[in-house]
Amino acid sequence: MAKPENLVLMAIIGGPHGIRGEVRAKPYGDEPLKLGNYGPLVDDKGRTFKVLAVRPAKNVVVMRLEGVSTREAAEALNGVSLFIDRAQLPDDLLDEDEFFQTDLVGLAVHDAEGSDYGKVLAVHNFGAGDILEIAQPGKASVMIPFSDAAVPEVDMDARTVLVEPIAAGLIDVDDEEVSGGDEGSDGDEGR
Repeated sequence: MAKPENLVLMAIIGGPHGIRGEVRAKPYGDEPLKLGNYGPLVDDKGRTFKVLAVRPAKNVVVMRLEGVSTREAAEALNGVSLFIDRAQLPDDLLDEDEFFQTDLVGLAVHDAEGSDYGKVLAVHNFGAGDILEIAQPGKASVMIPFSDAAVPEVDMDARTVLVEPIAAGLIDVDDEEVSGGDEGSDGDEGR
């Protein structure tokens, strides 16, 4: 199977569970016990994994994967991210104001005044929250927080992301602008 182009992260394999090849995995999504319902999962190298069984275990799931029958084989999968192609997910899973992170890639980024900041290149999470990587025309890509303050609106119909450039760190603010309103105020008012 060729590696899908538009991947959605479904789970990350942790350590083995027991001696018969089962693995613990951190699931993503609202229904982790349905990991096997979407067909084979794929890793970032293009390897496919058919889920034979899934069961809950505290804050993770335990999975049995086809072809993984020993503890050693399960240990070799530690840290492997499992994906499915976006096309395998039905759109009716989402509420009106929801979207998959992969759907953000390629959206145009602009501010309320219409200034163009490029396109969403990727969505990252290094542990402190989601970050949008923006590819800017003729410049190096930049990363901005994917927060309500920095990104007040995502319009999937228009395929745009509205940013607040100061909150997103896309523009520099001079010290004088930050102090706000003190210009011309030297204490001589009212004389």
